[in-house]
Amino acid sequence: MLYKSTVTALRRIHSWFPVLQRRRAHTCLTSSATCRLLRRPPRAVAATCPPRSTEFSLSACRWRNTDDDDDDYEEEDDDVIDDSEVEELFQVRAPAGALGAAHRVFVVHPDVKWGSRKQHLTTAELMMAEAVGLVNTLDSWSVVDKVIMSTKTPEKKMIFGKGNFRTLTDRIRRTAGVTAVFVNVERLSALSEREFEEAWGVKVFDRYSVVLHIFRCNARTKEAKLQISLAEIPLLRSRLKNEMANLDQQGGGSRYIGGSGETLMEVQQRLLRERELKIRSALEKLRRKRRLLRSQRRGKELAAVSVLGYTNCGKTTLIKALTGDAGLQPRNQLFATLDVTVHAGQLPSHMTVLYVDTIGFLSQLPHQLIDSFSATLEDIKHSDLLVHVRDVSHPETANQKANVLRVLENMRIPDRLLSSMIEVHNKTDLVDNYRPTEPGALPISALERRGLGALRAAVEEALVTSTGKRVMDLAVDLGSPQLSWLHKEAAVQDVRVNADEGSAVVKVTISAAAYGRYRKLFGGS
Repeated sequence: MLYKSTVTALRRIHSWFPVLQRRRAHTCLTSSATCRLLRRPPRAVAATCPPRSTEFSLSACRWRNTDDDDDDYEEEDDDVIDDSEVEELFQVRAPAGALGAAHRVFVVHPDVKWGSRKQHLTTAELMMAEAVGLVNTLDSWSVVDKVIMSTKTPEKKMIFGKGNFRTLTDRIRRTAGVTAVFVNVERLSALSEREFEEAWGVKVFDRYSVVLHIFRCNARTKEAKLQISLAEIPLLRSRLKNEMANLDQQGGGSRYIGGSGETLMEVQQRLLRERELKIRSALEKLRRKRRLLRSQRRGKELAAVSVLGYTNCGKTTLIKALTGDAGLQPRNQLFATLDVTVHAGQLPSHMTVLYVDTIGFLSQLPHQLIDSFSATLEDIKHSDLLVHVRDVSHPETANQKANVLRVLENMRIPDRLLSSMIEVHNKTDLVDNYRPTEPGALPISALERRGLGALRAAVEEALVTSTGKRVMDLAVDLGSPQLSWLHKEAAVQDVRVNADEGSAVVKVTISAAAYGRYRKLFGGS
């Protein structure tokens, strides 16, 4: 029996080497800043993650102003990182099975009765419904049973008391066909995960691992794939601890490898650190590219509006309604949008604005997962305006709002953006005679395109204030290039022509910089 368990543990550890070990480039030994990502042909993606295409991304965004073909705006991806390099890192995933396979899942929600971890804005039933929704988001996963189990000690290793844990274990073992258990907590420790798997005999997941797998299935751009690979590092470390603990019980984990002076545990930890450095280096390259794109947009004086909210609140549907972008295909699915995308629309003054579709938020997510997506979420900080979309038809709409605001606070969003944020109450078509209770909130139905006029007007008013633009009446000579210049450099709202004098009064929304250039070129006060 000892021999068999030792062989099993060694086989598991051996399976890590194709996952972690790669030849280290010479430049990695000299400087992490010049570390080359190793190239390798990409392997097939798991069957549970069918490939999809993405029309727009922040690293390669394209939009067209249909009113003026001369105002086309394109930013092409310069391929700062090869696709093969990204795929090499993205295809490295947590071993021992878990995330790529189909699963019949038993969902367990620990209902905390009191203390700092008790949820006051929601109920155990609603949190269980969200956990089931997460599982059902994955094509090849299904829920076979679920249970809400009360606990007074959520911080303990086993989470539940002895009696409840025994009851739970008996129920899981009696349920036919269970291949995994989803414990609906933010993050299980490596020790808790190992104890649960030994007690229940199946794979155990927490919210971190389940959400991360949903992310992996929806990732399409280089940046999203790299951020997911970075977020998987804690899972790999946790798995390593469990595998090494199993091996140490047979006395094999602390032995040295060859003549290297390193134990097996030390070798694996070093390989993980090297992989993390490669991913962070690649993300920094993309972050620099993102800064350049933002700088180019500022040079064109294009205002950016970040549309954010809880996952599946209707952000993409709203942006499609505001822009008429046929390339957007909203899906009724958690985390359908993972890659930040940019789409152009026009406001009542004819001012062009860029709507940024962001990743959806979720309650009870560890900071590690949010931090891994900091390169994407930092675009929110650099916006000119935030629009917070809420699904007012959802029974947890108040709790969802609190979670979004908490994440924004943790991200240290500038106060100017938080104070000017527009709150939009979406999906009012699903609520009879809806009337918003929060002051200043705008009721809309993105699906039925109701309330969009008021929203556009509110966005325009807020942007004029935040960007320092001015609404002015300018007298122009129709025989000069003044009018065509204003059409290119400002948002022309109205033109009142005086044919007898060959002049016009033009109402424009114009930035201070553009107005300074106008005065320099054409004079006037």
